[in-house]
Amino acid sequence: MNQDYIKANPWSIIEEGFDKERVQSSESLFSIGNGAMGQRANFEENYTGETFQGSYIAGVYYPDKTKVGWWKNGYPEYFAKVLNAPNWIGIGISVDGEELDLNTCTDVSGFRRELNMQEGWYKRQFNATLANGIAITVTTTRFLSLTMDEVGAISYNITLNNKDAKVVVSPYIDSGITNRDTNWNDQFWNTTSVKIKDNRAFIEAHTLKTNFATCTFMQSNVAVEGTEVVLEDSESKETSASLSYIANAKKGETVSITKFGGYTVSTNHKASALVDAANSVLDRATKIGFEQLLEDQKQAWAKIWSMSDITIDGDVKAQQGIRFNIFQLNQTYLGTDSRLNIGPKGFTGEKYGGSTYWDTEAYCLPFYMATKDQTVARKLLKYRYNHLEKAIENAEKLGFSNGAALYPMVTMNGEECHNEWEITFEEIHRNGAIAFAIFNYYRYTGDYSYIPEMGLEVLIGIARFWQQRANYSAQKNKYVILGVTGPNEYENNVNNNWYTNYLAKWCIDYTLEQIAKVKEGYHEDYERIMGHTKLTDNELDQWKKVAKDMYFPFDEDLQVYLQQDGFLDKEMVQVKDLPRSERPINQKWSWDRILRSPYIKQADTLQGFYFFEDQFTQEELERHFDFYEPFTVHESSLSPCVHSIQAAKLGRMDQAYTFYLRTSRLDLDDYNKEVEEGLHITSMAGTWMSIVEGFGGMRVIEDKLCFTPQIPKEWDAYSFKINFRDRIIKVTVSKEGSFYELTGDEEMSIRVHGERVVLQPGKNVAV
Repeated sequence: MNQDYIKANPWSIIEEGFDKERVQSSESLFSIGNGAMGQRANFEENYTGETFQGSYIAGVYYPDKTKVGWWKNGYPEYFAKVLNAPNWIGIGISVDGEELDLNTCTDVSGFRRELNMQEGWYKRQFNATLANGIAITVTTTRFLSLTMDEVGAISYNITLNNKDAKVVVSPYIDSGITNRDTNWNDQFWNTTSVKIKDNRAFIEAHTLKTNFATCTFMQSNVAVEGTEVVLEDSESKETSASLSYIANAKKGETVSITKFGGYTVSTNHKASALVDAANSVLDRATKIGFEQLLEDQKQAWAKIWSMSDITIDGDVKAQQGIRFNIFQLNQTYLGTDSRLNIGPKGFTGEKYGGSTYWDTEAYCLPFYMATKDQTVARKLLKYRYNHLEKAIENAEKLGFSNGAALYPMVTMNGEECHNEWEITFEEIHRNGAIAFAIFNYYRYTGDYSYIPEMGLEVLIGIARFWQQRANYSAQKNKYVILGVTGPNEYENNVNNNWYTNYLAKWCIDYTLEQIAKVKEGYHEDYERIMGHTKLTDNELDQWKKVAKDMYFPFDEDLQVYLQQDGFLDKEMVQVKDLPRSERPINQKWSWDRILRSPYIKQADTLQGFYFFEDQFTQEELERHFDFYEPFTVHESSLSPCVHSIQAAKLGRMDQAYTFYLRTSRLDLDDYNKEVEEGLHITSMAGTWMSIVEGFGGMRVIEDKLCFTPQIPKEWDAYSFKINFRDRIIKVTVSKEGSFYELTGDEEMSIRVHGERVVLQPGKNVAV
């Protein structure tokens, strides 16, 4: 059974009723972020029940020493841990000496929380009876500002329902935090100073080893029915600072707390000036005020939604699902800082560590290309160019030479920091996803300048890696790639994973094409790159040999490419014949049993058919889909989206819709029974692709924007917008047909179901 406590609503995530068992799941689902920082939806008041406290600062990490039983040459020295940052949201509340704690209250009713995705705020309200019999109503609103991304704001209100009482309010900040995800239980933070001045407090702390300096700050104001309560006392400890206000309130009166908090960080300010910077931020936030800052938040989100929203008529759960995915993607990454990337958990948890996986290039780039302007996608590519030297170092550690580049599976700064051997050493297909992203960016944006400026050097490093990683098999008279893990992580150390081999050949061929193109049209860049890379004709000949004679496992009887040598040696029992009690297999089976099974975690061979669909016929796709999907257990968050797109391409809309619902509500309905650990941010971009590329059939073919729209029978209509080369096209699909509206100055032609359609600015064209 999937969880189903989240209320269906087109614009909000809503939970009603207090249940201690789902507190941690809701902390993930109601997480908030602004691209620079984020936090789980922890309660502001103290809570002694099971909770996963989590606040995170973009780009701040700790190199947690690798923990393995048996060290192997080439192992990364550390696993980069997304750091639980000092907590600034805390507000201790006591009423006539009794602490407010939902875990110990004698009665909690009217509990409701809402994450308003349209306007970017999180609200919680409840009635509680404390152990001393005092009944109160609490309403609290919180948001992380998009317009001032170093600050967050809280409005916290307590109303006395049955008697007069003394309410002690103690806002605090705390750097004495720990990571749930740690190898050696190291201390990650060192607190260097705790300062209190009037109604403000500051904690300076730096990360050990990486030495990111931070200042966590807060300012609080308390009032009873609008009359300010003066600060009574303050207390600074080694790793915390708290303020204390005493409010004597009558029955029916409301005690209101406004709290601003956040972080200033040495990545944006001088380490010696962080408290000054924090004071400036607080001065500005205070001057603007909570209400206006919230109004600015609503305007900023309105602007984001005006471009990135997808509407679905007639299916509220599907509508809620896609907006939740789009909202979380924008909370995680807004493209304002090319030093940052999109972590698989974003700001919602610590699992997986690192900030960058191949997910960014394979799944996230299309979303950011189409819903922002192209500079945002270019920043994601520039991020990889900036890490090229580290990628070359990573390859050298594994024995490659001559400028071969192996991009990391997991990274914060370009160094590999994933320490499971079957992934670190073997899941090398990630290298190809970066080359594909360069191709995909140019195909979509038409901006070739990235390739001569930066991309060609990246491509050369990647092609060199593939040429060296392949070896000649005399027995096959072909080049083979041995000892790899494909996208299907339920097969390790296999030979000739078809997807990896195909990607390697494609990368070499594409790089050769780009070298010729840059040589012809960008002479200065070509000379610079050749001088830097020292590429020779002899080396290029070696590349061509490998690409021309790459081996691809193929079964003549089935007429399918095999996922790897020996795939058919397995016991080929389909997923439908597996007892439900044995699913998910990653939680029920031994790893040995999984590795010997035919079960596929996510699209593998089909990932290649997704990337390179123009190189295969519809019949080939159908044959491979029908062979591989029945063995796919979809136990990766990245799995349902690719299958949804391909099912739609095959005209199997019922299946496409089922996969869409699974990818869009993966976290809301907790399909994988792990949402309390955090959300699956990068796969959320795949959800967007399921609609735009799957149902909408959007492609760029021969430099033209093309659509083959279809609509699930469960929907009345849907619409989305894309920014294609600085022209915004709104696509609406209903049961009656499809409609296209162009924003821009000049007409453009598109293709719909293969037919040319001319769009005029401001006119809605029906097809």
